[in-house]
Amino acid sequence: MLELLSGFVDELRAAGLPVSSTEHLDAARAVHHVAMEDREALRTALGATLVKSAAHWPAFETAFEIYFSARAELRPRAGGTSGAPGAAEPPSSRALLAEAAAALSGAGPSEPMSGAELAALLLDAIRQGGRSIGAVLARSAVDRYAGIEPGRPVGGAYYLYRTLRHLDLDGLLERLLDEARGEEELTPLEERLLADEYRARIAALRKAIEAEIRHRLVSDRGAEALARSVRRALPEDVDVMHASREELAALHRTLHPLSRKLAVRLGRTRRHRRRGSLDFRATMRRSLSTGGVPVEPRFRHPRPSRPEIFVIADISGSVASFARFTLELVYALSTQFSKVRSFVFVDGIDEVTHVFERADDPAAAVRRITAEADVVWLDGHSDYGHALEEFDRRWGDEVTSRATVLVLGDARNNYHASGAWVLSELQRQARHVYWLNPEPRQYWGSGDSIVDEYAVHCDAVVECRTLRQLERFVTELA
Repeated sequence: MLELLSGFVDELRAAGLPVSSTEHLDAARAVHHVAMEDREALRTALGATLVKSAAHWPAFETAFEIYFSARAELRPRAGGTSGAPGAAEPPSSRALLAEAAAALSGAGPSEPMSGAELAALLLDAIRQGGRSIGAVLARSAVDRYAGIEPGRPVGGAYYLYRTLRHLDLDGLLERLLDEARGEEELTPLEERLLADEYRARIAALRKAIEAEIRHRLVSDRGAEALARSVRRALPEDVDVMHASREELAALHRTLHPLSRKLAVRLGRTRRHRRRGSLDFRATMRRSLSTGGVPVEPRFRHPRPSRPEIFVIADISGSVASFARFTLELVYALSTQFSKVRSFVFVDGIDEVTHVFERADDPAAAVRRITAEADVVWLDGHSDYGHALEEFDRRWGDEVTSRATVLVLGDARNNYHASGAWVLSELQRQARHVYWLNPEPRQYWGSGDSIVDEYAVHCDAVVECRTLRQLERFVTELA
């Protein structure tokens, strides 16, 4: 058990969860107080000791299902699987299906069923419920339809798709609802409640099928190999440029607590920066009372200034999602800066500071910016050169020596003039100029990317593809 737990903790760390040695020991102590056959109690005990953020729970659950997968007493051998719908099933599956059919219909043992008979049995199982029968049917469905190939390095989603495509669970739901409507007239509320009940049973069956596939893959390839192939990235490690809709929603849920945590951390850091440089003259004067020995060094009181922030963000194409998250985070932390001004561009540029000042929610402000900002000058394709020149003409004189300029974008300029001289002027006027690029570093300078032309006029060009990288940069900036 300890070896299994160590492998599980190693997988959590590989997925990005911060698990310390102390927490590992806490988990080892916790498992001594729960029954190993009680998977929910084990999941809760390990989650309480190893997970510190709700955003990390999906990654924890994925790893848990692989390393602590439930083992049924009767399970078909891996060699008995087949992808052909008409292939013979292992004897154990036939017996279990016969028992399931008898339990549902009240009849005795029957002959092995065809695909149509299995579909009818599934319909009965969903209609009547029954957890153990659902597990048996899931096992038989995987035998008949999944076509698991031993040793093939694919994740369970491929086999799950093949199984569910044949079962047509959505079609089963419609058949059950049509059947219920035909038997008696249902009120809208009754129909909705019945549909919710059937959906819950179908979801449980789908979960049982997914678990069965996972069990077989673990038996075939081992937990470690399977965990690598299905590992889920944490929200803070998801590439914003290529995130799915579900991942973007998780990022939005993560952003607000991240901004609060960062604000607290930055405020605490500022409060604790009370010791400045050594005040030599004051130290020597103080040492006169101790015979010239500087027992108590004296320090100058620091006067840290909050930086002014000018954010210039490309909101074209796929870069837009990165710009939105950065703008939201910067404005959520605006109390840590003396002033924040925001500008967005495609080939034209517009100031949108007032949109944030009038909105309570930065996310709502970003949505307004996308719809209302005047950022198209000519053809709506990125033109960094024209946008930077317009910024210099209209607002360049307002950049002072206290300002930090952040440029957000991939520097893919569609082969237009770069306007790099503007960044040279801004670097001369401002305290710092940083460029945040959401592309992987190995792609910089390829194709129409001219980030190298801009880099010579920046204090730093930072790869910033994930919330974790953005968090690290903002922490150093403030």
